[in-house]
Amino acid sequence: MKNFFTFLFASCLGTLLALGGLIIIGVVSIGSIASAFEQSDVNVEANSVLMVDMAVLPELTNNIATPTFSLDEQSTPGLRTVKRAIEMAMDDDDIKGIFLDVDQLSVMPATALSLRQSLERFRESGKFVVSHSKYYNLGSYYLASVSDAIYLNPTGGIDVRGYGATLPFFKEGLDKLGVDINVFYAGDFKSAGEPFFRNTISDSNRLQTREYLNDLWDIYVKDVSASRNIAPTEFKRLTENFIVRNDKAALEYKFVDALYYKDQVLDDIKNRLGLDEDEKIKTVSIDGYANKVKNGNLTSKNKIAVVFAEGNIVDGKGESGSIGDTKYAKLIRKIRQDEKVKAIVLRVNSGGGSAMASENIWRELQLAKEAGIPVVTSMGDLAASGGYYISMASDSIFAQPNTITGSIGVIGIIPNVSRLMDEKMGINFDTVSTGKYSNSFTTVIPWSENDKEIVQEGVDDIYNHFIMRVKDGRNMQEAKVRQLAKGRVYTGQDALGLGLVDRIAGLEEAIASAAGIADIDLEEARIVEYPKVKSPQEELIAEITGQNKDKGDIKIIEPFLRREFGSAYEVYRQAKELQAQEGIQMRMTETLVY
Repeated sequence: MKNFFTFLFASCLGTLLALGGLIIIGVVSIGSIASAFEQSDVNVEANSVLMVDMAVLPELTNNIATPTFSLDEQSTPGLRTVKRAIEMAMDDDDIKGIFLDVDQLSVMPATALSLRQSLERFRESGKFVVSHSKYYNLGSYYLASVSDAIYLNPTGGIDVRGYGATLPFFKEGLDKLGVDINVFYAGDFKSAGEPFFRNTISDSNRLQTREYLNDLWDIYVKDVSASRNIAPTEFKRLTENFIVRNDKAALEYKFVDALYYKDQVLDDIKNRLGLDEDEKIKTVSIDGYANKVKNGNLTSKNKIAVVFAEGNIVDGKGESGSIGDTKYAKLIRKIRQDEKVKAIVLRVNSGGGSAMASENIWRELQLAKEAGIPVVTSMGDLAASGGYYISMASDSIFAQPNTITGSIGVIGIIPNVSRLMDEKMGINFDTVSTGKYSNSFTTVIPWSENDKEIVQEGVDDIYNHFIMRVKDGRNMQEAKVRQLAKGRVYTGQDALGLGLVDRIAGLEEAIASAAGIADIDLEEARIVEYPKVKSPQEELIAEITGQNKDKGDIKIIEPFLRREFGSAYEVYRQAKELQAQEGIQMRMTETLVY
């Protein structure tokens, strides 16, 4: 009888939980549907202000690795959508200005430049841009500098000191633990493995890092000093010596126009709109207004497929914010087989990853090109190593001047814990084998020199394969490719002069170029963005119903880890990425602090 009540209670509890789950799904579904109707019919009243207040800015809408799974979570518009919304607002008589609220915004250089250009065009149309923040960082101040007025919260600050790179080195700590890291690389400048076999930055990596950081800083100084009417030499003196760091110095040296609280900024906007003191400002959120953006002629039979390759290149399906080869190969294959697709634009924002996955994605793009479909690449913040590799099937490559690209090199990182097991834990391994190498290449048995030579040979083979891809893709002599390769990193403007890219321009120009190569009218074409990404509400439903079971549980807990770890989360993230690496990598070291 006791067991009967136990089973009965468990059954009832299970039923209640199931009903609860269904109710949650129903609420989310209804909320999602209602939200979709609300967003598709954004009401823009006369004399309105567009609120631009993103915290993150992915390339593709909602393509972020760590959604928060909130029932009322709004979509996270992507860069292209935000830019097109701003440019649409430029021609919208009901939108009079933009309020740029950048309290929590963090963006990389090429993304900031691209968005800044749209804000600049908006302002040049005769409409105002006003910005406000409690604290400006490098990226947010770069955007704000184009404004008619920059306001800083009293007691706020500005952190603009130039670009810097800080790299962790693990060798000494790993030595103490008894962990050896076998690092195999091709390319003297290929520095991704240095943290595991050095304690300091190598001379070659220091050289290339300094060069591209200086290039990025020169672009920053030129643009901001021109907007703020400060001599470039003076701007560099004030920033590089960190003279402008608090509210008083920011006002004194004209980095901001006034020290205002939020209510004072709103009063200023009221004056610009001609409102009385007791009238309310009519605002339109950027995520809501972005839903009004149309991607060309939606009934057109001519489609241009814009494929966003954003994040690490990984084997398998991957998750949002990464580039899984099985997912992208299948996606590009489907696009290639669509008779309505007349051109493909590959938007790359990736520092690379798996060599095998990069090759598989390249192959599908190459097949599309061989099928007569033009392929044009547009580079964002990063198109380095594997990110550059997948661009080699392109008819033409576009980059921003401050894009980070190149890094034509290969690396393999394989840990060995035999010393840890033996010396620290007293665990020994013995072997029986049928061949010389039967027990080679494991993480628990010391490697012989022959083992290392074999792996290095494999790395060299993949490196030579990479060289050939660049040689053919860029129609360049092999000797020149080898001279430019070696894992060296370049900015977009340097890459243009070296022949690694074809033009300095943004995504829209790349789309126009693809239309021209395909000989179709861009105005009549339909622009279709891939991959299709779920909204936050749809992601939550997928998690509850188990549709995302192939992605693992980390997707649910990661937002909480980010919140709890704070700035230390990045260390955790990089450790997870290192753990997930399989096989030989085409990867660039993450060094940029922005």
